Amino acid sequence: MPPSAPSATMVGREVELAIVRGFFDQVVEGVPIAVLVEGEAGIGKSRLLREFGAEVANRADVHVGWCLDLGASRTPFGPLTGILRSIVARMGADRVRDELGVGVEALGMLLPELNPTERSQTSPDRLRDAIASLIEAAAELAPQVLVVEDLHWADESTLALLSFLLRTLARGRILLVLTCRTDDVRRGDAVSRFVGESTRARLLERVAVERLATASVRQLAEAITGEPLSDTALERIQERAEGVPFFVEEIAGCSAGPLPGSLRDLLLARFDRLGDDARRVVQVVSGAERPLTHPLVTQLAGLPEARLDEAIREATLSGILVVVDDDYRFRHALLREAVHDDLLPGERARLHRAYAETLEENCTGSDTGDPAALAYHWQLAQDDRRALAAAVTAMLDAKSRFAFASAARFGELALDLWIRVPDAASVVEVERFELLRTLGSVLRNAGDGERALAVVNLALDEVDPETVDPRTHARLLRDRAYYLMNLGREGSIPLLQQALAVLDRRVDDDRLRASILNQLASRYMIAGRLDEAITLAIEAGERAERAGSDDEASIAANVRGGARAHLGDLEAGHREYALALRLAKGTNAEMRYRVNYSDLLGLLGRYRDAVQVAEDGLAPARAFGVERTTGALMTQNMAVPLLEMGEIDRVEGMLARELSQRTLRISHMYSTMTRVRVLSWRGRHEQAAEIVREWHPSFEETGRVERQIWYDEVMMRVAVAEGRNDHARALAEVRAMLADGGPVFLHQRRLLLEAGWMIAELRASGVDVGEAVGEVRAAWSAQPSQLLGDTWWSILDALLTPSIPALRAAVDLADGDDVPVTVRVTTRLELARLLVDAGERTEAAAVLAHALAEAERLGHVPLTQAVGAFSVAAGLSAASDPARQGEEADPLTAREGQVLALIAEGLSNRQIGERLFISAKTVSVHVSAVLRKLGVSTRTEAAVLQQKSEFAAFGQPVVIR
Repeated sequence: MPPSAPSATMVGREVELAIVRGFFDQVVEGVPIAVLVEGEAGIGKSRLLREFGAEVANRADVHVGWCLDLGASRTPFGPLTGILRSIVARMGADRVRDELGVGVEALGMLLPELNPTERSQTSPDRLRDAIASLIEAAAELAPQVLVVEDLHWADESTLALLSFLLRTLARGRILLVLTCRTDDVRRGDAVSRFVGESTRARLLERVAVERLATASVRQLAEAITGEPLSDTALERIQERAEGVPFFVEEIAGCSAGPLPGSLRDLLLARFDRLGDDARRVVQVVSGAERPLTHPLVTQLAGLPEARLDEAIREATLSGILVVVDDDYRFRHALLREAVHDDLLPGERARLHRAYAETLEENCTGSDTGDPAALAYHWQLAQDDRRALAAAVTAMLDAKSRFAFASAARFGELALDLWIRVPDAASVVEVERFELLRTLGSVLRNAGDGERALAVVNLALDEVDPETVDPRTHARLLRDRAYYLMNLGREGSIPLLQQALAVLDRRVDDDRLRASILNQLASRYMIAGRLDEAITLAIEAGERAERAGSDDEASIAANVRGGARAHLGDLEAGHREYALALRLAKGTNAEMRYRVNYSDLLGLLGRYRDAVQVAEDGLAPARAFGVERTTGALMTQNMAVPLLEMGEIDRVEGMLARELSQRTLRISHMYSTMTRVRVLSWRGRHEQAAEIVREWHPSFEETGRVERQIWYDEVMMRVAVAEGRNDHARALAEVRAMLADGGPVFLHQRRLLLEAGWMIAELRASGVDVGEAVGEVRAAWSAQPSQLLGDTWWSILDALLTPSIPALRAAVDLADGDDVPVTVRVTTRLELARLLVDAGERTEAAAVLAHALAEAERLGHVPLTQAVGAFSVAAGLSAASDPARQGEEADPLTAREGQVLALIAEGLSNRQIGERLFISAKTVSVHVSAVLRKLGVSTRTEAAVLQQKSEFAAFGQPVVIR
């Protein structure tokens, strides 16, 4: 653990220490907990954890990692590397290899001494999984206390990994403790977003460390001075320190004499009393962002051995430096900052030059010689040439470790330095526009589409079309089109046409031309210009064949397959996709095949096949380091068919993961549609409606160039209307879609099938639906012949023109794999209505019971309520007289009322427990009481009763923190 402060006893932290102890007690029982210990600088966060760590040292393994103050040049995964290395040292490398198996290859990305690993051998996902597995394996041996100090200096790669661990470590004796200076976190920055999102998701407990009360200030000061404190002296200390323990400690040493004039002078008071040699050592150590070894201090200080030893002894006795694991560091970061800031500009530059030169000379390949630290020291040394070279190296190093956000920071630093170095291109051996292209790609993979577009725009502004290599010019135009597409904006097609015009005039390059033709053909297909897309993709395939590029030929077949399928030629579409897979040699071509083909399979109702194709594509997406881009699209292509198969819990997990990482805007738009459907499914239609309102401008803009996004917004509006039980509004949305004159995509089929339920519900309530039935039937019949006469049409026809035989057949068909699971409920509900009308109440009751069981199993709140309401209205339920039962029942308690409200939302016992912060067993007791008091036998019947006015008093808002 970090070194102790000068005071012998920690004071005023009994409450905070008790809270952390309580968390540890829960962890020992096998419940992982993450805690944020937060407060201003000097408030005692680290001291609190030192005390806690000392208490549990004999009962747990305590591992500490530090986020380092490198300004913007933050080391990727900085604190986690130290924690992992500590865990490996405690477990032993051989045992780690046995526990992780092949996972040790991924771990070698951060711990090369454990297993040297090349980037091509692993992936971001495997790295994350290996880290989680290592921590869980260690927790099998002993409780693990993982401390990440100074989160306010964390890089974005570390924050992303911590976010993953918070969601993944669901078992094991693991206490993750983060410390953070609240005064160093700015609203809207990466750390602020991480803390806010983790808190809202209830993944992070928070312990605020406040300033000391006057009595505690007296106790602390007297412990330091060793004598009673007069009221006057206490008043002076409290006035200046304002209850901050670190300042109390510093002022207490000066309490007998005049106090320094400012906090800076106060912090330097100890330093000013040192001898020259000790001052030299302290200044040298102030330039380090991490603990320094004795050999490094010896080399940097330049003092004879005897004088150096005496100087270090004086610095440690003064309470400025401390020795931790044979390394030297400042007792507190505030002291280091004060000493470092006190250096003159020339002194500071010379110090950091010495550091950089020493690190380059002695520490290549070691922890202390990482590219991020070199970029930091050369920048402060004001050596722009070397800082530029180090920044580019750090960018490429971070990129190689999938730390794209960190790589982007170094790339932007390199751009800032470029203009100060006259021969910058020769220093880094790359032209500026190539650096801009690389940085744009890094930013895109980091999920920052806006910055990626800004960088490529800058590159285009700086090139002279008349003198630059036309291939480079065409590639930059293609990149800009690609980034616009990622943002869901217009303008891609003219840029790609311009790129082709550049090649037409000056370049005979079939492979490059095939690439741009493929991209333009893809944009045509997405916009609904299907015949033009096929024409361009045919030319792209021919040029790719001449150039010997199987990958471009694969992409061309991919585009042709999608366009032909949307035109209704399914057989040709499947043949083209099979060719695309056969030709795909590189990762990009294969991923594009899997994104597009899984989408087609989902639209055709082949849900299991769609999931398999997309899932198989996630591995290369992760290995290629593009899980936030192409990988996010494949995740979405899994989520939709999984939802149609009723695996909503899995879908909710996928959405939570998507929210935890920064994906491109277009990817987030696709997942937003799924999120709205999930929320409506769960009965949270108001939240879903708010998301639709928030995202409408984006969907409207992108829908003009991507027809699928236009359909997705229709699907969202339909889902929200259905969630509100407003079937008239939902049907109006479908009819407006049919009236639109734009291109017709396969997405229409699922909405037409959904319209069957809307029409059935409206017909049951006495609405004339004859005109709507005609429109839906005509739209279905207008499809190409290969799309007619299938299972979906038989079901839809039975809902549009209901009869008992047709609906019995539809029920059987609905139980098949290639039909949305909700149709199992809607067809049975409509059949039950007809059976009741025909007097077949026994069969109707059995059909309704099946529908209720299925709706409850799915957790689909609107369907559960619809089936339950009809059961009650038809007298086929034990709750046929809710008013009488409500009068006779015992009144619900406040807690039972909350449980009832959550039952009506469709939540399981576990989910209710999480919402109310009680155990699932306790929830079960409350549910039983609710059912007994309401006189019902099922949760569905309770949910229906909850909607009645006499239970409105129980609809109290659930307390959520």
